[in-house]
Amino acid sequence: MLSNLSSLSRNKSSVFLLVLALIVGGVGAQAAGVLNSPSGGYLVCVNSTTKVVTHPGTSSCPKGSKKLLLGAQGAAGTNGLTGAAGLSGKDGADGKDGKTLWNGVKDPESTWGAPGDMFINSVTKTLFGPKDLTTGWPVGVSMVGPAGATGAQGPGGASGGSGPAGPAGATGATGPSALKITEQSICGAGGTSLCKIGAIGPGGGLIFFVDYNDQYAGFNYLEAAPSSCEATKAWSSSPTSVPAVAGWAARAVGAGSTNTTALKTAFTGDNSTNNAAYYAASCAAGLKNDWFLGSLGEMKLMYDNLQGLGGFVESYYWSSTEYDTNNAWGQYFYGGYQSDVGKDTTYYVRPVRAF
Repeated sequence: MLSNLSSLSRNKSSVFLLVLALIVGGVGAQAAGVLNSPSGGYLVCVNSTTKVVTHPGTSSCPKGSKKLLLGAQGAAGTNGLTGAAGLSGKDGADGKDGKTLWNGVKDPESTWGAPGDMFINSVTKTLFGPKDLTTGWPVGVSMVGPAGATGAQGPGGASGGSGPAGPAGATGATGPSALKITEQSICGAGGTSLCKIGAIGPGGGLIFFVDYNDQYAGFNYLEAAPSSCEATKAWSSSPTSVPAVAGWAARAVGAGSTNTTALKTAFTGDNSTNNAAYYAASCAAGLKNDWFLGSLGEMKLMYDNLQGLGGFVESYYWSSTEYDTNNAWGQYFYGGYQSDVGKDTTYYVRPVRAF
């Protein structure tokens, strides 16, 4: 645009005055803060005739003037590089420890907790605290409030009418006249106490079985003879087999009396006096004459239920149950197991009675 003004004046002084006017005018416009160009520059107008420089304050010049744009805004430069991250600051000092609420199933001990702490006994619902640095835990305060007053009873409802009577039921069958097992007072001194495991029976021995559930017909109790009626005998002096006392049924609870009767019938000669079954049946303890040699099942109950009672020896006791021709079943009163042993072996006999 400056080249278009060359025809206005060829005189050096004119050029100097023009430039000076432009500078002064530009500075004045800049000082006035007038930006009147879309590109951010300063627009001035030069009168082609008078050579007067004006700053129109608009985006156009008057007719007969030349436009002159000063200080046009250049293109934006590229962004500078991002500066390096600064160093991390130092950690601040730790704050003071907060107070703790403890709980337990008993009152707090003096060594528990720190000053200012609280403690709750979760069993008694008692609150202790805050703990004092000098005096420790203070007396607790119950967190359970007093019982409220009993509310007033509401009015009773109206009585309902009586329903019609139902038809009479059929008459039941007549029951046995015997007392229930729990009502029989036939054990103990004078017969005044009920029978139970370990009680003294009518024969002077110990009750070792009570049929609480009425499982067995014909008897409710099994009694072991007192130790005064105990002896050592062979099961038999010869290998005589008695099939009636062998097998599964002969081992059962309740089979001892039948087994003993069968053995007494089968044995003759020396066997009729010198064997376990005959000796058991001859016991007269408590002036009773219904003693017998217990079956394997009955002797097992005697061992299980009279632990520490009855003065038993830690050895084998004969049962009335046969194992085979040469052996019979014995109950070991130490380890608790049963074993077949030779019939001619001498072992202990403890008679039994049922009632």
